[in-house]
Amino acid sequence: MQVIIWILLGFSLSADAFAVAITSGCAVKKFNFRYALKIALFFGLFQGLMPFIGWVVGNSIKNFILKIDHWIAFGLLFLIGCKMIYESKSLNQRECEPKLLSNRRLFFLAIATSIDALAVGFTFSLLTYNIIFPVLIIGSITFLVSFTGVFIGNKGNILFGNKLEIIAGVILILIGIKILTEHLIFKR
Repeated sequence: MQVIIWILLGFSLSADAFAVAITSGCAVKKFNFRYALKIALFFGLFQGLMPFIGWVVGNSIKNFILKIDHWIAFGLLFLIGCKMIYESKSLNQRECEPKLLSNRRLFFLAIATSIDALAVGFTFSLLTYNIIFPVLIIGSITFLVSFTGVFIGNKGNILFGNKLEIIAGVILILIGIKILTEHLIFKR
C-alpha cells in the first residue's frame, strides 16, 4: 500500500515540473533528445533531493513537535494541494518561450518546482518513513514525466496540462486527509 501512495505522490509532485517541461518543449522546433534529457535530469534530481533534505531537517526537530506532527503533515499536504489547484488556472495562459532554457535558469526552475517535495520530505520525517525508496520513486517519476512533458510541449499538445495539475493537487489533499484520519482514529 505504501508503494502505491509513493507512486501517487511522485506523480503529484511532478505536476509543476511537467508544466515547465511542456513549455520548454515549445521552445524547440524539432524534438531534441539531449534537451529533453537535460530538463528531465534537472527536475528528477531536484524532486528526489528535496524530500531527502526535508526529511533530514524534520528528523532534527521532530521531537519538539511529536504531539502535533499529524496536523503538520495534513496542513502541509493540504496547502500544497490547494496551491497546485489554484496555480492550475494559470497553466492555460502560459506561453511557449521562444528560447531554450539555460542551465542557470533551469537550476532555479528545478528548485522552485521542488519546494513542495521539500515539505513532503519533512512530512515523511514526522511519520517515521524510510526516505530512500520514496526519494527514488519521486525522482524517477519526475524524470519520466518531465521528459514526456518536453515531448508533448514540442508537439503542441498542451490541452490537458491544467487538468493534471488539479488531479495532482487533489491527490495530495487526499493523502493529507488519510494521514490525519489514520492518526486520529487508529493511534489513540
